[in-house]
Amino acid sequence: MSHAFYVIGSYLAAGGICLGLIAWTWLDGRARQAELKSLEEQGIRRRSAIATGETSSP
Repeated sequence: MSHAFYVIGSYLAAGGICLGLIAWTWLDGRARQAELKSLEEQGIRRRSAIATGETSSP
């Protein structure tokens, strides 16, 4: 058995882990955006928006 099996397997595992982390981050970002939108619809605003004078557009 050659070492190519282990090298290719390692690259595949590392690639899978990287893709998994990217997907997790992207999905979590979408969930946080949805949560922020829900809170803003309830009338709850971010403190940073008040400090900078930012106004939300409907």
